[in-house]
Amino acid sequence: MKWILALAALLAVSTPSLADDKPTFVFTAIPDQDETRLVQRFGKVAEYLEQKLGVKVRYVPVKSYPAAVTSFINGDVQLAWFGGVTGVQARAAVQGSQAIAQGAEDTAFMSYMIANSATELKPDKALQASIAGKSLTFGSRTSTSGRVMPEFFLRQNFGKAPEEIFSRVGFSGDHSRTIQLVQSGAYDIGVVDYTVYDLDRKAGKVDDSKVVVIWRSPTFPDYQWTLRGDVDATFGPGFAAKVKETLVGIEDKDILQAFGRTKFIPADNGEYLPVEAVAKAAGLLN
Repeated sequence: MKWILALAALLAVSTPSLADDKPTFVFTAIPDQDETRLVQRFGKVAEYLEQKLGVKVRYVPVKSYPAAVTSFINGDVQLAWFGGVTGVQARAAVQGSQAIAQGAEDTAFMSYMIANSATELKPDKALQASIAGKSLTFGSRTSTSGRVMPEFFLRQNFGKAPEEIFSRVGFSGDHSRTIQLVQSGAYDIGVVDYTVYDLDRKAGKVDDSKVVVIWRSPTFPDYQWTLRGDVDATFGPGFAAKVKETLVGIEDKDILQAFGRTKFIPADNGEYLPVEAVAKAAGLLN
């Protein structure tokens, strides 16, 4: 009996208990792909953060990119996994908020342009003139890799708006949906986050006989974890630094593979100035 009590006492000392006097630390993420996969991914992140931070942690899914930004602005969440554009939108609206961590791949991110094989379009290093007149679907309207940056490159290359280049332009809502719409032939062409495409392909959701990557964009900064500036006031001095340290310290292979990232590294607001400039030019940021 004594050894059981001693072991229990040891465990109580070595395992951080969740602070009952602190509110729950809540985070969200842009819904950029299949919802089931997102719940699995961010459920693991919630468990990891709760273990490391010593407070209760909860992931709250949202239905759209704007909803993720609104939740952050309203203070419903303290942390969010944003794309480049949604990140600059959120930080512009919430004083003191900071980009704190990003995937190593996010410093030089890219979009894929994919085509249904029936179009007979082939891979090219440049945006080929033969895509004109085809139908195209973007992802979400505020998706950095699924709309904003690809549209910027299209305008730069053709000197026209997408509606003037393509026979029909749509918005799928997320990258996984874009892939399926192109694969089914509902659209000739789509632009997607390259990591989602690669993850879906590994998961057997992409039929290589029906879909081909025809263009890889120039690189740009994209996804990041953004934290509200008032978390230290809520959770105690040094909490923001601890959150950053915890995210950058993720080594769990299951979590990293779910993100399609090799590791997380520190981030800061200044790295997203190129995306901020494009977002302003596109009327997505005041």
